Amino acid sequence: MARRTSLGDADCAIAQALDVVGDWWTLLIVRDSARGAHRFEELQRELGMSRKVLAERLKLLVDAGVLDKVPYQDRPVRHEYRLTPRGRGLLPVLIALQDWGDAWVLGEGELMATATDTSREAGRVHALRGTRVPDDVRLVGMDGELRDPVARTPFTVLYCFPGAYARSESYPPGWAGIPGAPGCTLESCTYRDHLAEFTAAGATVHGVSTQRPDEQRAFAEKERLRFPLLSDADLALAAALRLPTFRAAGVSRLKRLTLVVDQERVIREVFYPVTDIAASVAAALDAVRASDPPVPNGS
Repeated sequence: MARRTSLGDADCAIAQALDVVGDWWTLLIVRDSARGAHRFEELQRELGMSRKVLAERLKLLVDAGVLDKVPYQDRPVRHEYRLTPRGRGLLPVLIALQDWGDAWVLGEGELMATATDTSREAGRVHALRGTRVPDDVRLVGMDGELRDPVARTPFTVLYCFPGAYARSESYPPGWAGIPGAPGCTLESCTYRDHLAEFTAAGATVHGVSTQRPDEQRAFAEKERLRFPLLSDADLALAAALRLPTFRAAGVSRLKRLTLVVDQERVIREVFYPVTDIAASVAAALDAVRASDPPVPNGS
C-alpha cells in the first residue's frame, strides 16, 4: 500500500500512525487478533474480506511490526499472526474507539458506568455466552506477576468493576455521580462474605479492574479479601472480549459486569448491566450451582 502522508506530516505522530492503521481493515484485524483469531482462515471468516485484501493488510501489519508471522505447521508451512508489543500498544486505541462508539454512536453521549437492558452495548455483552476467553490473555496480579484470569477449578467467576480504593479521597472527582460507578466496595465485600459458598460449588472468584496492582492490593488488604484482584490496566481482557468501558480521571475503566467461565474457558453466563449488587452475586452463585462441569477435551 502506498503511503498517504505528505512530507509535511513527517513529524506528526498521528499522521504517521494512520499510515499503518488508518484504514477500515487494519484496525479490525488488530481487533480480531486481540480476540484470539490468529490464522488466515479465522480472520477471513470473521471479517468477510477477500483473500487478496487480507493478505495485503497482514503483510502491511507484519512489515510495520504490529503483527508477528509465526509458523504453527511444517508440512505444508502455515502461519499464525500474533500481536507484538507494538501491536498490543494499539489496544487502548481500540478501547477508546469502542467507548466513543458506545457513547456517541450507539448511545446518547452520557458518561455512564452501566447501560440499559435493551441497549446494543448490553446485547454485545450478552452475546459473549458460548464464546471463549482467549488462551493467551494474561492479567497482572496484586504481586505484579502475570496471571491467567481463568482458574483451573471447574468454574471462574470474573466480576469486573470500575474501581475500588483503600482511601475514599482516592476516588476520581464526581465518582458518586456517574451512574453505575458507586458500589465496588460493596460488591467485593459481598463476594468475600460468600466466598466459601463459591468454593464449595467449584468456583474461583477473581475481581478485575483496570487499576494498578498496588491500588488493588491496598484495597484488598483493607477489606480483607481472600481472593485475587487482577489488573487489566493494559486492556487485554477488555479488548479480547470487547467489554464495555468508560473514562474517568483520564483512565479507561471497566463497566460493572460478571462472567461465569468454565475450565475450558467457555463463558457460560453473563450478567450485565448489574443494578442490584447483592442480587448479582446471588445470581452468579446460582449459575455456578446450576451448571454442569465441562468435559475435558479428549474425554
